Amino acid sequence: MRSDKSKKGVERTANRALMHATGVTRGEMERPFIGICSSFTDLVPGHINMRQLERRIERGVAFGGGAPFLFSVPGICDGIAMGHEGMHYSLPSRDLIANMAESIVEAHQLDGVVFITNCDKITPGMLIAAGRLNVPAIIVTAGPMRSGLLHGERKLSLVRDTFEAVGRYYNNDISIDELKELECEACPTGGSCQGLYTANTMNCLTEVLGISLTGSGTGMEGSSKKLRLAEESGERIVDLVRENIRPRDIMTPEAFRNAIRVDLALGGSTNTTLHIPAIAYAAGVDIDLKEFDDIGRHIPQIASIRPGGDYMMEDVESAGGVPAVLHRLVDDLEDSPTVNGRSIKEIAKSSPVYIDDVIRDKKNAYRKEGGIFVLYGNIATEGCVIKVGAIDEKMKLFEGKAKAFDSEDLAMQAFQDNKIGSGDVVIVRYEGPKGGPGMRESLALTAAIAGKGLGEKIALISDGRFSGGTRGISIGHVSPEAFDGGVIALIEDGDDIKIDINERSINVLVSDEELANRKEKWKQPEPRITVGWLSQYVKLVQSAAKGARLE
Repeated sequence: MRSDKSKKGVERTANRALMHATGVTRGEMERPFIGICSSFTDLVPGHINMRQLERRIERGVAFGGGAPFLFSVPGICDGIAMGHEGMHYSLPSRDLIANMAESIVEAHQLDGVVFITNCDKITPGMLIAAGRLNVPAIIVTAGPMRSGLLHGERKLSLVRDTFEAVGRYYNNDISIDELKELECEACPTGGSCQGLYTANTMNCLTEVLGISLTGSGTGMEGSSKKLRLAEESGERIVDLVRENIRPRDIMTPEAFRNAIRVDLALGGSTNTTLHIPAIAYAAGVDIDLKEFDDIGRHIPQIASIRPGGDYMMEDVESAGGVPAVLHRLVDDLEDSPTVNGRSIKEIAKSSPVYIDDVIRDKKNAYRKEGGIFVLYGNIATEGCVIKVGAIDEKMKLFEGKAKAFDSEDLAMQAFQDNKIGSGDVVIVRYEGPKGGPGMRESLALTAAIAGKGLGEKIALISDGRFSGGTRGISIGHVSPEAFDGGVIALIEDGDDIKIDINERSINVLVSDEELANRKEKWKQPEPRITVGWLSQYVKLVQSAAKGARLE
């Protein structure tokens, strides 16, 4: 066992003395040492009830014959960090989480790890750690939040009914009292936000990657099903250690391509185009941005979940969850192993679909192609992404005049001052991985625009990120970013912009000569943050086209 390096032999007497000080018995010294990496925190709704899962995993590890050891990593709630300087830290926290988990597992030479996660950057951070460490691992996700009810009738979700309500309030469609009522009813339980936003998208894809037990992706937060999955994961990790089955045996190139297929079939968050390549890189697999578009041309979108549709994650769970989605795509999948001991195709073939309209047959798909498109053009020579599952068909060709802002805050102020209107192409730049820094996620701006009824009349283009909860033409991850002198930095107010989603193209209609002249006059700005960890992050982070990974 790996842990023998720290606990075996006369020369490790002092090491064992310190372990005994923690309560480890002589008998436990002979067992596999299993880390339980928890992201419990009182700050994040998706993580507040993880203490129960920790206990169940500990019990499972002990029943399986291992010795459990709990340790923690931080978690950030993107919704709470949204709209202010706190969002600079969200995406970078993904790599901090990976580095912290790596540090503990390596320093203590643990034999295996169960990761407990749920929300936006925590899940990919733990997957990066699993791929990099290549120590037997299982991911346990805490599960989706249940939808809220208003006056016993209407289903509520965080994005549609709070973020977008801000725009409705500014448009005088609802009163301040109605706004306050919504904020108290929209999030009735713990869990990851109710729709197919980044957290739930990544949790579903973790199951597809084979690194979670079947049923984990959509099993509801607080359910007895989650408790059972947690305990079973604790038992199974000990088996994986004894069988020497490691993450890179599970997270194969085939598994990553399957994850992309399911992502596109569900119409998931565009943030997966950052996370999947970064996780693959950590696992020694080469996945690039173009692969999303290549696969998406052959995979239909078979689900319509909020924000683009009206179904919630609880509906997906009732319809059969991730296994039901796999069943619909069985002929498109490449076979790959899972921590269950069954292959992904075995799971797909044996899994029923209980509600046909929630997870449709491919012949009756909501859209003929996948839910994410990658666009190219002079604005984004390395690519940019849009969640087409959340836009109206008539918006797929959009032309308008540019209104350029050098930060999300300036764009939000212009919106509040009624300086953004129908037909505008709003450029939000210097929000990329380096320019932000940290590639802030914009939801407050896009939700306010949608809430004001302008969601189908305005296009947004950014080198930053858009939430999985975004609707309308919201094009993010523009690469190269403005901070590196990408063309997005050179766009001026009044420039004509043409977006043709069906052709996967995005261009500013300005001559190459004029762009070259502007580039000569352009100067790279000073970094916005020059102290602390983010000043280091800027020096290491790569472009969004590379998953904003650190090198």
